[in-house]
Amino acid sequence: MARSNYTRYQYETSPRKLEPYYTPRIKQTDNKKEESKKAQYAKKQKEAKKLKRKAMIYLAIAFTIIFGISYRNAQIDENFDKVQNLKSELSAVEKENAQLEVAIESSLNLTNLEQQARSMLGMQKLTNKQTEYVSLPKTDYIEAASEQVVIEEEKGLLETIGDYLSQLFK
Repeated sequence: MARSNYTRYQYETSPRKLEPYYTPRIKQTDNKKEESKKAQYAKKQKEAKKLKRKAMIYLAIAFTIIFGISYRNAQIDENFDKVQNLKSELSAVEKENAQLEVAIESSLNLTNLEQQARSMLGMQKLTNKQTEYVSLPKTDYIEAASEQVVIEEEKGLLETIGDYLSQLFK
């Protein structure tokens, strides 16, 4: 009857698993080895996590540095553009200034001044009747100063004390 178990037909596709007649004993040393292997595995995982953290920190630092450099370059480019714009404005203003100077110099001749005085201010040239002559005597009206101005130079402390004492004994 013992063979009847093995001769029975199974409908499944996988064969029946045979259970061993004995269960192997796990030795104490194997347990310790497994625990030490687990501890080593845990240490390796921690080290791997630390390495991943370090890599992420280094990547973040590198990204920050690259971002800072690109931001600085962008600022430099903006300032360069501002300088170029200001230079072009300066050249335009200098050109306009030179043109205005030429225009002013051309308008400052005697005939233009006379025409502007006549037309804008209503001025006319003097006639002989409007001219008055003044005669001045040839004597000199400058008088010599009656008082003499004495300029005192700065004296040291000892000199001022000496002068004070000499005035006391006079």
